[in-house]
Amino acid sequence: MKILVTGACGHIGSYFLENVHKIKKIKKTILVDNLESNRFTSLFNNLKKNNLNFYKRDLNDRKSLNDIKNIDVVIHLASMTNAAKSFGKEKEMFSNNLNCLDTVIDFCLKNKSKLIHLSSTSVYGKQTNIVDENCEERFLLPQSPYAKIKLIEEKKLLKLKNKISYNTFRFGTIAGVSKGIRFHTAVNSFCINAAMNEKINVYKNAMDQYRPYLSVRDAFKVFKFCIEKNFFNNDIFNALSGNFTVRQILNKIKKYKKKINIKYVDTPLLNQLSYHVDQSKIQKYGLKLNADITLDIKNTINLFKNI
Repeated sequence: MKILVTGACGHIGSYFLENVHKIKKIKKTILVDNLESNRFTSLFNNLKKNNLNFYKRDLNDRKSLNDIKNIDVVIHLASMTNAAKSFGKEKEMFSNNLNCLDTVIDFCLKNKSKLIHLSSTSVYGKQTNIVDENCEERFLLPQSPYAKIKLIEEKKLLKLKNKISYNTFRFGTIAGVSKGIRFHTAVNSFCINAAMNEKINVYKNAMDQYRPYLSVRDAFKVFKFCIEKNFFNNDIFNALSGNFTVRQILNKIKKYKKKINIKYVDTPLLNQLSYHVDQSKIQKYGLKLNADITLDIKNTINLFKNI
């Protein structure tokens, strides 16, 4: 099997390429990234040992993948992802993310490649206590431009469900260590602030709000499951390691950093109500995601243990 990974140098992509050898069906992996994030470290010591080929490409160019052939599965990770900073950059993010997806869709249609597409649990926005993939569209209330774009992407693929084989996974907020790790998401930003003895900014009234989180280890399990089981049924699935409150996350951090400094701040987002995301739908197909976020927190803080 030959696969293509877009956005390969990012937080999730770099973890995948470090572990791709664990998926025995994969014989060749093509990686593309525009490297605007300058995360060259994601490529260090990986290409030869895991039979990887890297190409610097910008998916905003609809012809950027034309010379790549015979791909069985595409894992599409390339996008602008910082939800909080997407305010004020709506046009740029809409253009970039939707153009990138269109390029990938064209490629999959032309090459009859199957697609793993990532969305976000942020599409649920302001919600009731428990949410799942079957909630009515009127209850999908994404609050950030990033989440709104993800919902548009989902709808775009649903319209093509008779022409392309794919799955969309609504990932929880990513946590964990990889060569392309980023620190703009909640758990990772809390960890680096704690490790550096800096203030941890917490939104007012958010301490006991539940939100979904996903370990990079479980993210890899999603890809491995789809590829090994040939699991592509043109549907949407939630993917998370667990639902936790901010207080619970901070208490996990305190296991490895006793003293932390919390600063309460106003939120730029509106979707700060508490909700649980249900993942029983994907579990019915045999995929169990239950990585311990505590280990991801420990590993992240340990990156800075000598400071």
